[in-house]
Amino acid sequence: MKFTVLGAGAMGLRYGVLLQAAGNEVDFVDTWEPNVEKMHQQGGVYVSRDHKDRHLVPVKVYYPEDYHGNPDVWVVFTKQMQLADFLKRSAHCFNDQQYVMTCMNGMGHVEKLLQYFKPEKVLAGTALVATVLNGPGDVDFIGARGAGTMNLANYTEKPDDMTHRVVTELEKCQFHPNLTTNFRGTLLAKVVFNSVVNTLCTLFEITMGEYAAYPGADELSKQLINEAYDVCERDGVTMLNTRAEELASVNYVSKVANPLHYPSMYQDMSHNRPTEVDYINGYLVSLGQKYHYQAKTHAFLTHLVHLAETTRQAAVATTAEPDEATA
Repeated sequence: MKFTVLGAGAMGLRYGVLLQAAGNEVDFVDTWEPNVEKMHQQGGVYVSRDHKDRHLVPVKVYYPEDYHGNPDVWVVFTKQMQLADFLKRSAHCFNDQQYVMTCMNGMGHVEKLLQYFKPEKVLAGTALVATVLNGPGDVDFIGARGAGTMNLANYTEKPDDMTHRVVTELEKCQFHPNLTTNFRGTLLAKVVFNSVVNTLCTLFEITMGEYAAYPGADELSKQLINEAYDVCERDGVTMLNTRAEELASVNYVSKVANPLHYPSMYQDMSHNRPTEVDYINGYLVSLGQKYHYQAKTHAFLTHLVHLAETTRQAAVATTAEPDEATA
């Protein structure tokens, strides 16, 4: 099959590189100039696993305006706030025969994809896989090969032949795809997970394992999970997991699967990039408001993340100002 990855960041590179290794034709499209130029310069992307075995993997990467491919499936892994621009700049390559698959964090991306792709061609899900972009053209896969899982569902909740072909290719890559017929429940399972681990680890600048080792972690997790489930149930969503299973998932990933991992929100915060908190905790707050339910803990955390962003940006701006005494 032919895949084109839209967004050659950490997760986009992981999916694309492994799909390519499984025998598929894969192209990459990205808008971050240092990343694209570095891969052009070195002839591919440097890939390591758990900081070891760093090696160059040849890949084809393009800016959106320079790309004219016709993939069977687009694999979309941008940040939520970047997606609209990515899609607009790549729209000349879209047609009504193509499928699109995404496992982006947060909520809000599916509505944007539906502006360009037929509902029956949209596959979305979640990926419990840890990956770090060390820098332009340099990615680190966290965890042993085959570590992690993913859930996937059709927007129409009616799997077709192409869906099963995509799942087969993902199985070859050892992503362990679980195909469901519960679209919103599938997506919101990861939103709830991220609303706990991503946000708290980011605020306290700790790994997932450090969070899980805190004696009060379960109490914190339960409060956020219960509040999130209260919101989702009011919206008529059938969640994939029970509340207890969701807590168990948080603990397993944090303690066993990826205890040394800093979540993606932390990686954004630490590089003074905007975070996706509005699409995770903030999404739960907004959804609850539709039903006159106040997700107060999620609202508080959303404000804390934005406060941290603001103070970090102010510190960067102050550091960048010339010293008048020595200018």
